[in-house]
Amino acid sequence: MIPTLGILMNMGSLQRLLPFWLAGLAAMIAWFSPWLLLAVIYGAAVQFVVEYAMHRFLLHREPPVDQPTFNALYRSHVGHHEFPGDPEFFTGDDHWYPVRFGLASAALHTLVLWPFLGLGPALLFAATALFVGSVSAFAFYEYCHTLAHLNVPKGRFGKRVTQRHMLHHFHDHRATYHVSFGMEWIDRLFGTKHDAVDAKGRFDRQTMLSMGMDPEDLRLVTARKAHGIGRFPKWATRRRTA
Repeated sequence: MIPTLGILMNMGSLQRLLPFWLAGLAAMIAWFSPWLLLAVIYGAAVQFVVEYAMHRFLLHREPPVDQPTFNALYRSHVGHHEFPGDPEFFTGDDHWYPVRFGLASAALHTLVLWPFLGLGPALLFAATALFVGSVSAFAFYEYCHTLAHLNVPKGRFGKRVTQRHMLHHFHDHRATYHVSFGMEWIDRLFGTKHDAVDAKGRFDRQTMLSMGMDPEDLRLVTARKAHGIGRFPKWATRRRTA
């Protein structure tokens, strides 16, 4: 647990979100109402769905043809699949993105609720839901994800999280998009639950960890160089040239 928390404490996104979490918690305590507990639950549930949706539809989208765009996708996720044990790739490099996303979500919730609750209660609900509920769920996701990738002693919780997430990395990258513990229901709901038969039919050792791409695809080679990666993924086999 300590190595995992050590990495989390140095994550730029969590460091930037901490003041908003503290501010939301302070507001929740200062103007406490039992209804705010529902806001926390709502915010956490929304975050877990966002976790799934972003992983499936944004990070696993069709690889861009445009090289700069592909380089950004490589840094945010493809590189994590190619080098799953490297903490450098556990998160993307835009540490302010979660803050921008959270502020935009809070603003949208406030605008929608304002006519029904009034400005003050709408702001309080949005701050509690997004900055307490969602940020807490996001931190839990980062904990589960980091724990799954670290080679450290693990209890029942850690083994379960690791087993589930490694199915995505090493068996079938087109399924099991949830990461947070207990969120298997999201994959079941949207038809992306791990299926051993489907996984076996889709499995290709040469392309598995490059998310279906030839590891010598020029986009991948260029992206590795752009991010200072001089090594070839050890799991892939280089093509022999005459």
